[in-house]
Amino acid sequence: MPGRLEGKVAVVTAAAQGIGRATALTFAREGATVWATDINEVKLKELADTAGITTSRLDVTNQTDIEALADVVGAPDVLFNCAGYVAGGTILECTEEDWDFSFNINVKSLYRVIGTFLPLMIENGGGSIINMSSVASNISGVSNRFVYGTTKAAVTGLTKSIAKDFVGQGIRCNAICPATVDTPSLHDRINAQPDPEKAMQEFIARQPMGRMGKPEEIAYLAIYLASDESSYTTGTEQLIDGAMTL
Repeated sequence: MPGRLEGKVAVVTAAAQGIGRATALTFAREGATVWATDINEVKLKELADTAGITTSRLDVTNQTDIEALADVVGAPDVLFNCAGYVAGGTILECTEEDWDFSFNINVKSLYRVIGTFLPLMIENGGGSIINMSSVASNISGVSNRFVYGTTKAAVTGLTKSIAKDFVGQGIRCNAICPATVDTPSLHDRINAQPDPEKAMQEFIARQPMGRMGKPEEIAYLAIYLASDESSYTTGTEQLIDGAMTL
């Protein structure tokens, strides 16, 4: 039985670990030809021998890098923008450098990547763009996530705008909005806390299901949005939060 993404070409950013890695692997298992990209070349190499996956270093803040990738890939059927950065703190702890850095990675990278690949996708007849957002956004306020939540609210606006502007040209654009997901980057942030064990307990305590999400669970939602099964779905915020926002 063919996979749900058989015959499709997919570009995945931040594919070296976490949600991006799980999605690249799952896309490949569903039959897609996957371009797995990241700046972390060491971790990215772990995917190099996986059937259906080609790895490529990509800095999503570098327009030259993005254009070079587009020259090689051409028009993808699926573009999954997973690269992002989680900054902690309130507005009083957010410096202008924190603000600029967060917006550059979380929002401007989407402007760059989508702006580069979108004309190719339109010329090719359309495709699915999937953007990584968060429940910490316009959906819900989360303590000590001021600039992160602000950037992810911007991602929602960007997603809806692209969906509206290009729906007639075969482009679908949706956002995935997870709650806390158990990823290496989360553990890095937890381990940087004065009391990592307490920090972990606090993350779990805010999840009504009593656990964090798994990267694979987010990847399964990404498959739906990438596949023809979601051909009537665009401009949406797909919550996957273990009831955190109920």
